[in-house]
Amino acid sequence: MISRILAPLLATAALIATPLSAQNQDLGEAPPEGGVIETVDEGEGLNVSVSYEGRLDDLGIAIPAFATDRNVPTPANQSGTSALGIELARVITSDLRNNGLFKPTGPDSLPTPSYAEITAPAWATWDNRRAEMLVHGYVRGRSDGRLTVGCYLYDMALRDELVREGWVVPAADWRRAAHKCADLVYSRLTGESPFFDSRIAYIAETGPKDNRTKRLAIMDSDGANHRFITTGRSTALTPRYSPDYRQLVYLSYVDGNPRIYVYDVGTGSQTLVTESANPTFAPRWSPDGRYILYSMAVGGNTDIYRVPVTGGQSTRLTDAPGIDIGGSFSPDGRQIVFESDRSGNQQCYVMNADGTNQRRISFGGSRCATPEWSPRGDQIAFTNASNFNIYVMTPSGGNARRLTSGWQDEAPTWSPNGRIVQFFRTERNSGNTGLWQVDLTGENERQLPTPVDGSDPAWGPILP
Repeated sequence: MISRILAPLLATAALIATPLSAQNQDLGEAPPEGGVIETVDEGEGLNVSVSYEGRLDDLGIAIPAFATDRNVPTPANQSGTSALGIELARVITSDLRNNGLFKPTGPDSLPTPSYAEITAPAWATWDNRRAEMLVHGYVRGRSDGRLTVGCYLYDMALRDELVREGWVVPAADWRRAAHKCADLVYSRLTGESPFFDSRIAYIAETGPKDNRTKRLAIMDSDGANHRFITTGRSTALTPRYSPDYRQLVYLSYVDGNPRIYVYDVGTGSQTLVTESANPTFAPRWSPDGRYILYSMAVGGNTDIYRVPVTGGQSTRLTDAPGIDIGGSFSPDGRQIVFESDRSGNQQCYVMNADGTNQRRISFGGSRCATPEWSPRGDQIAFTNASNFNIYVMTPSGGNARRLTSGWQDEAPTWSPNGRIVQFFRTERNSGNTGLWQVDLTGENERQLPTPVDGSDPAWGPILP
């Protein structure tokens, strides 16, 4: 316990950022050069009501291959834009199927429309295919090496267009155009914000269970374009994307000491925010991207601190006896949810962003850990540390609902639209870990593909 005399002296912990030598950075190869995605004016989407009134999980969507005006080789697919049109439709089909809301049929079992039919569907071709909706699209190669991709959603019963949009993308980013099309369809049919065109950071784990190598890795929301960020020479933990996606904060044990780094996704460089010989945990961003929350153990007490993202002096926000860990801001930046054992076991608490008005919100006999505020602000996901399943509750602690029932599920993170919770699951007996996600009904659960074991997922915002 921190004494009353020492408490004022420790109210701020001076942790000054200093340059770190290149050999201690533990970074892999520089990221591939990214490109800018431009939205093409395909005309305004029509204000047409969807005719379908049944359950979304019964909604059939036909997604044939995207057409092309002429088949030309492209860096995205040397077989040409016709082959790429099939791949685009496959990615869209996979996105819409894996979210559990629809019943899409992909290009491998559908006829391919002509280029002219993209804006004037041959309706009779799509009758009797158990599809209430039809997705058409095109892909064109450009002289500058980029691609133009268009996406159209039609209502089969109305024989009418619901929405359209197009994008100019670097050839290497063709999958992003597919994700954007899936987002367009999803948002038009559900009224929800998009989430497919986003990325996930996580900790990739290899090696024996008692001596794991833990590396920082990132991938698309569907597991594609996987890339290791760190080499594994030092342990990496608890990554989180910045609000604008451009940076990642994570904890690294370089030379055995905890350091908090901010990694620039675009340049592949990173800066040191804090370092200390004291145990340090769980860095998290503020919604405005100006501060990092983290926990640190000093003198037998673990408290939550706030430090500018540029480094400098840290301010302590909690000082209760015991262990205060985590810290997830509400979307408006006014409150922070965290876990603490100050009551005798792990429970979840909420406080104002300046550390005032700390109050317990979890009750009922179970333990509450790793709370994470939804980007919508209406829910907090957490690990029930009594049965190691994922739950959600309101910010006041009410209406707690169980979402998962695995052997050991923990560390929830939210999709950008706040409708899906991602977490990692440890398998019984083997101890293998993997990334999973479940929607807020608790019914649509699936595992994400990763090349190695995975833990500590962090779902980033929609890509800029």
